[in-house]
Amino acid sequence: MITPDGSDKFYGTIPVFRGFASLMEPSLYSPLPDDWSIGVADIVESTKAIAQARYKAVNMAGAAVIAAVTNALEGREFPFVFGGDGASFAVSPDDLESAREALAATATWVREDLDLEMRVALVPVMAVRAQGLDVRVARFGPSANLSYAMFSGGGLGFAEAAMKRGEFAVTAAPSGTQPDLTGLSCRFEEIPSTRGLILSVLVVPARASDPGAFRKLIEDIIALVERSPDAGRPVPPGGPPLKWPPAGVDYEARATRGGSLFKRRTFVLANTLFIYVVMRFGITVGGFVPKTYVQQVVENSDFRKYDDGLRMILDCTPELERALTQRLAAAASAGIVRYGLHRQDAAMMTCFTPSALRSDHVHFIDGARGGYASAAIALKASAA
Repeated sequence: MITPDGSDKFYGTIPVFRGFASLMEPSLYSPLPDDWSIGVADIVESTKAIAQARYKAVNMAGAAVIAAVTNALEGREFPFVFGGDGASFAVSPDDLESAREALAATATWVREDLDLEMRVALVPVMAVRAQGLDVRVARFGPSANLSYAMFSGGGLGFAEAAMKRGEFAVTAAPSGTQPDLTGLSCRFEEIPSTRGLILSVLVVPARASDPGAFRKLIEDIIALVERSPDAGRPVPPGGPPLKWPPAGVDYEARATRGGSLFKRRTFVLANTLFIYVVMRFGITVGGFVPKTYVQQVVENSDFRKYDDGLRMILDCTPELERALTQRLAAAASAGIVRYGLHRQDAAMMTCFTPSALRSDHVHFIDGARGGYASAAIALKASAA
């Protein structure tokens, strides 16, 4: 069904911008149609899961939301953002029920297969605007292969807070329900820092902060990072390490449909062994060229984004980390921002690859020792 105002085609009409430094330009963002809805999901007690070193499970849960909704929408484009221990997205009214079913099924799968509790909610855009906030979306192209959504307007923050209050909740599906997570995997190994440390960065506006001052601060931070030879993409040019059997084999088996867990694990082990041999020796299979795929993995890595706040996973030197900390601390003292940083020795990647023959496979980057979730904990502590 096509809605009269064409809102189902909305996202595809937004131009893709290049150059991350321009992400604070208001003209790049388009307001979501009034009849759309925002989906939000996060892990309850992610602090506890992180304390138990269950980083990979937490990341898998967050990426599962995006995989499940994408597959439910049969590959139709929609804006989404990965948050480490959760995800946010927006859907048209035509896709609302499909997204609701995918969220409900994912919440059940996360509880039963990952032993984590996930909150999920769908918030009408009109409910956001009733609060005097907005949801605007832009499309950033890190490469020619694909684009990622960026969000502004304060709407995602409102939706997440409402979800945590128990509002707009989506009820989990019956026990045993499994979402379609085809393409979701975590086959690469952790990516060690080459510059000194992996830094998770989370910067949001302080309450009642001046929008102009916040924009300048974000632009300054991005410029500081981009000008420095001491920071950059945490994924090396040759791609992440790949071993067999992969560390994430059990998670991928749990995300696979059909048969007992033993049968699924055996299938995943055989499949990953084949992929490992192909990648290790650079064997072209049909239209799959390992060297091209690895280049796309590097280019498509989602290591920086904006969703009502700046998120980055950086491979940087201790000196640059200190410079960033000093700049952010000064801005926080001036009442411009709230921020959280988390330092670790490696990054991790969770992949969503519906087809390895296409160039638009998605690779979510987080810190390997707590990442965005730990940065969020630090942010909350600083605001207390």
